[in-house]
Amino acid sequence: MSRYFDVELDEELVKELKETLAYMVSPVTIDLFIGGPDCETCEDAHKLMKAIADASPTRDGKKMLQLRIFDKARPEDQEEFKRQNVERVPTVSMLGGAIRYTGTPAGEEIRGLIETIMRISEGESGLDPETKKSLASLKGSVHIETVVTPSCPYCPYAALLANMFAYEAWKQNNPKVISDTVEAYENMDIAEKYGVMSVPAIALNGIMSFIGVPYEEDFINYVVAAAENRLDQLVPKTEGETSGM
Repeated sequence: MSRYFDVELDEELVKELKETLAYMVSPVTIDLFIGGPDCETCEDAHKLMKAIADASPTRDGKKMLQLRIFDKARPEDQEEFKRQNVERVPTVSMLGGAIRYTGTPAGEEIRGLIETIMRISEGESGLDPETKKSLASLKGSVHIETVVTPSCPYCPYAALLANMFAYEAWKQNNPKVISDTVEAYENMDIAEKYGVMSVPAIALNGIMSFIGVPYEEDFINYVVAAAENRLDQLVPKTEGETSGM
């Protein structure tokens, strides 16, 4: 399994991470859930997230990116697994589970992860004002699953958009959206359930709804339909660019 992931952060990439993270405004906490004898990529995920946290700046004697580790093998960590509804490892989580990566956010996904961190740190989702209004007034819950692979150059854009929907809803005290970026090779059963042949592929509340990177104005309409349980409107739509599995 580890052959799919590039967790070797060379000197140039570490330099880029440090230069980008240097502009963090507020601290961000990342939770990493690991453990279990069958987790082939937990060590890779730990290595990657530690390297990213280490690359963040230090202010007032503390790293701006705080990494917390929760291990299935530790009884005292079980409560946090339950609280954030984490069932698979490795899982990377932010905002108490509103944003998470099920699987290792390696390869191309590092870019989307770093941009997500920066936007949370800066306190700005970058979404259109009308989108923000719609997210603030959502009545029902929406689980966004963005299926990705490490080599897909378009996947980070789809994941980032979904992440910002979840962040904006959370920020406006209406945490109805969960953005779950699912690494396909580590979670083949999920990819197979949705019949994913190309990525990014996005499911809303268990219904495959987008292939490719969605336009924001289309995506918010689908998210609102999912929140209102208008399932007949969640017909699959192809937008943007895709990569094969």
